[in-house]
Amino acid sequence: MRLLTATIAAGALLLAGCGQDDDERETTGNATESAEATPSATPSTPASPAPTPAEPAGPPEVVEEIATGLEAPWGLAFLPNGDALVTERDTRRLLRISGPDHAVTEIATIDSAAPEGEAGLLGVAVSPTFAEDSLVYLYVTTAEDNRVVRAPLSGDRLGDQEPMLTGIPNGFIHDGGRLQFGPDGYLYVSTGEIGEGPLAQERDGLAGKVLRITPDGQPAPGNPFDTPVWSWGHRNVQGLAFDDAGTLWASEFGQDEFDELNRIDAGANYGWPEVEGEGGADQGFTDPQQVWNPDDSSPSGLAYLDGHLWMAALKGERLWRVRVDGRRAVEPEGFFIGEYGRVRTVAAAPDGGLWVMTSNRDGRGSPGEDDDKILLVQP
Repeated sequence: MRLLTATIAAGALLLAGCGQDDDERETTGNATESAEATPSATPSTPASPAPTPAEPAGPPEVVEEIATGLEAPWGLAFLPNGDALVTERDTRRLLRISGPDHAVTEIATIDSAAPEGEAGLLGVAVSPTFAEDSLVYLYVTTAEDNRVVRAPLSGDRLGDQEPMLTGIPNGFIHDGGRLQFGPDGYLYVSTGEIGEGPLAQERDGLAGKVLRITPDGQPAPGNPFDTPVWSWGHRNVQGLAFDDAGTLWASEFGQDEFDELNRIDAGANYGWPEVEGEGGADQGFTDPQQVWNPDDSSPSGLAYLDGHLWMAALKGERLWRVRVDGRRAVEPEGFFIGEYGRVRTVAAAPDGGLWVMTSNRDGRGSPGEDDDKILLVQP
């Protein structure tokens, strides 16, 4: 395993020395809009753009606390009946939130997970054919690697876990971890470069990538390099979301200057560590659609709803709304700034609302009495 094997102090030095996540960086600046990103030779989206959305009626509003008292929750996915599955990074627990009273039930502890730093039990996704196969997918940091596993879910019982994709490099930082099934039925997986930037430029490696695999863990048909790799040159992708036109979007931690919102095209190289933020197009890299000062963002989860991308911000302690205009992401606007602390995950619920998850007990926040929470937001 590529976890730090020195002392806890050595781990702290690593975090402080290179600003890997969201709380170690001090910069200034504002969100900016990138020039049109260079399209990939193999676009991942249909030719027809998404329709231009109507303007929202007003700012989003928190209307309910779905759950409280969670411990560093990370992943969130909905079952066909509207119940939600939630992972906790450090406790390794898989929870189910069910019914109109939002009862929280512990389904399982994932014993293979080895939490340390940013690693642990991370993303969760529900099979698009759950009604037939009852399968749940998890992104797990083990003692040897990051991996994608799946297991059948029957009621509140999780069956035996089956490895689907193994050998993703792991580390104390930058483990990626988001899972998202696409409209094509394939599973998209975000990975980080574990603090070793050159790994992101190893095209056939699994670190610093967005991966695309079949539900059985094989490289998906049509992948640009006949490997699991869909896009490369990423530092640490933390959020994945598809819009109505099938375009894939990703939120990504920068280092010292620019966090990013990227439109993901098949085979495209997003430049890390050669480029941070904009300015890579002349070198054959794909520029981001939006960039932020890390103090204002440090983006994590991403969701799409009603013509907008909704992006969670950790250090920025806010929820970003970004309008999707065809294949462009424009007009970012932040909400709830500083009101709920660090925001880890956002997901579009089946009833049309947004579930927004805080992350104040992840070792970098200042937890309140009821943290962590899942908030119901009316967009």
